[in-house]
Amino acid sequence: MSRVDLKVVLLGKEYGGKTSLVERYLYDRFKGNAPYQNTIGAAFGAKKIYIDNRQITMGVWDTAGSERYEAMSRIYYRGAKAAIVCYDLTEDSSFERAKFWVNELKKYEENCKIYLCGTKKDLVQEDRQMRKVDYHITTDYADEMGAELYETSSKTGECVEELFTKITTDFVKKYFPPVKEKTEELTLDSPVKKYSFCCSR
Repeated sequence: MSRVDLKVVLLGKEYGGKTSLVERYLYDRFKGNAPYQNTIGAAFGAKKIYIDNRQITMGVWDTAGSERYEAMSRIYYRGAKAAIVCYDLTEDSSFERAKFWVNELKKYEENCKIYLCGTKKDLVQEDRQMRKVDYHITTDYADEMGAELYETSSKTGECVEELFTKITTDFVKKYFPPVKEKTEELTLDSPVKKYSFCCSR
């Protein structure tokens, strides 16, 4: 595989929807009720994306959500340019865990842009009582932390592509800004060079 231009890490509580999010984005699939095997350490996937006529290879690290792998997760987010911090919209404790990872990133990876991601949106759309994480609380928190906020559904694909496209677009804007062409303006005070011409008959 070619080198990775953009390293993206997913952090959050176990069973918080991280693996489903990666599966939907990288492979456009959803396993439904079939349980995913718990991630140990981190799983890796990559995808080539074209933004502004530029090819970017995104490397995605899906880290283990279990607290016993916490120290290991720190290894995987080192050098990441973007972090998707996931929380389950149907479980309030997962949002508290997301705050832990946001604080970790703020402390140890200042150059890593944070994207908060509420998962399993399809469940709260089907039954509003399933929502345990208030949208207004998360938007206020995202503003406070300077993070982007998305609510996604890996089942339907809602907002998944938009999330990763925004990550790539932000990365290109920050690290590959457009080169401005230099133009010279002639003003009244600009020096004017004098030329002499010799004409022969």
